Amino acid sequence: MTPGALSVRTLLALAAAFTLGALPWGLWIGLARGVDVRQHGSGNLGATNVYRTLGPALGWIVFGLDALKGALAVVVCGWIAGDALPGGRAGAGLAGALCAVLGHVFTPFAGFKGGKGVATSAGAMLAVAPVASSLALACFVAGAALSQRISVGSIAAVLSFPVFLWCVPFASAGRGAAVVGPVVSLVILVRHLPNIRRLLAGTEPTFAFRRSPRAPTPAPPENRP
Repeated sequence: MTPGALSVRTLLALAAAFTLGALPWGLWIGLARGVDVRQHGSGNLGATNVYRTLGPALGWIVFGLDALKGALAVVVCGWIAGDALPGGRAGAGLAGALCAVLGHVFTPFAGFKGGKGVATSAGAMLAVAPVASSLALACFVAGAALSQRISVGSIAAVLSFPVFLWCVPFASAGRGAAVVGPVVSLVILVRHLPNIRRLLAGTEPTFAFRRSPRAPTPAPPENRP
């Protein structure tokens, strides 16, 4: 295969992973119910805001779809790229994971203002580093349960994930996961800077598991599209 063909193949693989990650399920499911979630709650497209705005059932559905698209991006990118990238299919899968997270955060389907990438990165990194990702998810559950704040769980997960990548077997991802993983964590951490500021100020809202949604509250003006 010629270098030009390899380049086209690589670009197609990365574009496919980015497009999968960019699918804004939270926005589309909300619009199907007649609600633009960008106008309510935090204004975010992720599962947490959908949960608060439209209820637990739709919130969990969005979480599952966002995680699934991350995992699919890893598989599809590896399948299309094959051995065109360093590290073969495993390396391509890692590139696909990063592209999926970036696609979710900067989705062109919603004016390049997407979610925070937690569910998408969870699905993607579970596909390439299942042991480390499972341990980070445990930190997420513990942090969210103890603080009653999803943001605390998310921050605990992204801070612990790079540590687990260096301390547990790298599985099929190889050592590349120990490089890509921290980059993914950094992207999510930057997306949580507003939450960190609210936590420091003591104004970060708690998260209550409930059976029905409360009346949607308007999103802050800076979060609206």
